[in-house]
Amino acid sequence: MRVVVVGAGIAGLTLAASLHRRGVPCEVFEQAAVLREVGAGIQIAPNASRLLERLGLAAHLATVGVQPAALEMHRWEDDRLIVRVPLGEECRRQFQAPYYTVHRADLHDGLRALVPTGHVHLGKRCVAVEEGPDTVRLQFADGSSTAADVVVGADGIHSVVRASLVADERQFSGQAIYRGVVPSSAVRFLQTEPRVVLWLGPDRHCVCYPVSGGRAVSVGATAPSARGASESWLATGDIAELMAGYADWCSEVRGLLTALDRVGRWSLYDRDPITRWSSQRITLVGDAAHPMLPFVAQGANQAIEDAVALSVLLAHSSAATVGEVLNRYAELRRCRTEEVQRISRRNSSALHVPNGDRRERRDAAIASSQAARERSWLYGFDAEHAALADVAGASRGSSMP
Repeated sequence: MRVVVVGAGIAGLTLAASLHRRGVPCEVFEQAAVLREVGAGIQIAPNASRLLERLGLAAHLATVGVQPAALEMHRWEDDRLIVRVPLGEECRRQFQAPYYTVHRADLHDGLRALVPTGHVHLGKRCVAVEEGPDTVRLQFADGSSTAADVVVGADGIHSVVRASLVADERQFSGQAIYRGVVPSSAVRFLQTEPRVVLWLGPDRHCVCYPVSGGRAVSVGATAPSARGASESWLATGDIAELMAGYADWCSEVRGLLTALDRVGRWSLYDRDPITRWSSQRITLVGDAAHPMLPFVAQGANQAIEDAVALSVLLAHSSAATVGEVLNRYAELRRCRTEEVQRISRRNSSALHVPNGDRRERRDAAIASSQAARERSWLYGFDAEHAALADVAGASRGSSMP
């Protein structure tokens, strides 16, 4: 059974690495002429880090990543602490896996090294997907084509593969985000203890955390936006425009943003959840399946879960059973990713409430929450074990008279 993956981002490379680990032939087709991941930092929670470590990235993550001691939320105007949620050793103790902050490029490099040479094909922009009874044919912009038993769309929010399954439109959130990286020496308050720090304010928030083994700090700052624009990772932002929106914030935030010498600016989109992820020979992973807003810091984590779960099911399938397997995969993943999408949308407003009674109630609720218990459903989940249990259940079902 030949599997073709469209897209060589985090979702696509995780899937390719996991399939090759399980002995399933896989080719990846990527539209970029040069394989590189840009952007800034991402947070890898235990639900994804345990899967990446099993793939062989434990040493790589320990080198390029940082294990923050805690996540802190602060008020925007005076830096007053709202809540501190332990991470670090607490995550390892409770969830048996670490919480990492990493630069996207560093994670991407580690995943790329797990895919055998010659299995990633660059400069191949997919323009059409045609599913037949026995194969799926992909057409590329350069005039070439390829056929496969299974095609997996890992091609992001603008997925061409998704468009072959469902017709829908992306949804603009009304928010944009500026992202950049500064030297760690410019962020004194993180030098004594690595942390994820968020400042919550009216209409916007700012977040920072160490990456690149502690040598740099990733910065993200949201802003309300009346216009949507490209989500290209190469989009640039105006630092003066960013600073104007945070002019009256606390000195910690203003100092952090002042240290930026360049930023990217991305309009934030997602899509409504869909009920049809799969056909008989096509399925989706990551943002192609469930693009979500970054307000739970789970987009990459859910993509990694998708990829590993799908690889387990495909490794226990054949060309004759692949349609059933792809539909089981979609059912296995859909409810969980829909919940994360829902919370991400809810947080788009919950993180950005105006000053006054509503903010006081929000901050009191955050401060009194049982954070560790509430994270268990998210961080404690093991997508690989869930997929293996599904395989075992299907096997028992097929053996029944």
